[in-house]
Amino acid sequence: MVDRTVLCVSGPDAKSFLQNLVTNDVTKLKNNIIYSALLTPQGKLVTDFFLVDAGQNVLIDVNSGISDALFELLSLYKLRAEISIDKTDLKVSLGINNKRANGLDDPRHPKMGWRYYSNEDLSEKNIDWEKIRIENLVPEFGKELSSDSYILEYGFENLNGVDFKKGCYVGQEVTARMKHKSKLRKGFCLLYTSDADDQGLVVDLGGRRIIKKNIRGGGGGG
Repeated sequence: MVDRTVLCVSGPDAKSFLQNLVTNDVTKLKNNIIYSALLTPQGKLVTDFFLVDAGQNVLIDVNSGISDALFELLSLYKLRAEISIDKTDLKVSLGINNKRANGLDDPRHPKMGWRYYSNEDLSEKNIDWEKIRIENLVPEFGKELSSDSYILEYGFENLNGVDFKKGCYVGQEVTARMKHKSKLRKGFCLLYTSDADDQGLVVDLGGRRIIKKNIRGGGGGG
């Protein structure tokens, strides 16, 4: 079972409300799905998620472990916006083959398959999502991604998770400055090695000890 929670932002201001908060351009939501994130004013990640068009409403497909915190934060940002924010019972199904009629292609990478939203889990079985996402440099919240992440260091531009033309959003100034005025000091890359102990400690590389963390098997597609 995929460990995801689906929130629903409903009401006439739903899309404009989110447009002022998230890293991607909500106007792209036309019968489709986009990948995005909510940042702190200092430009650090709160969490990543998918936004799914539901007519006037928007579904938020988010890691269950951070869903309560996201719900509370969105409620604080609500102010006078004509919206309501609710938790739904929708399940997130994942697959690569036999795409559902209303399935949506994962916008992060072509090899991440499709996502489908309904009242039951209809995910394809026996897919090693952990292997697929790691091989294609797709980070997951709670593993590579955490609350101290700067999204550009984790490839969000290549993952179609940030739009630099959409205008203001929370954390936009820091993110834009990192894009246009700074050289990123960190990056997300794939490391192959057979020289690791049981704790995942890799030999010194260039005088620095590298920790091969969060490379685990199993789990959902994120």
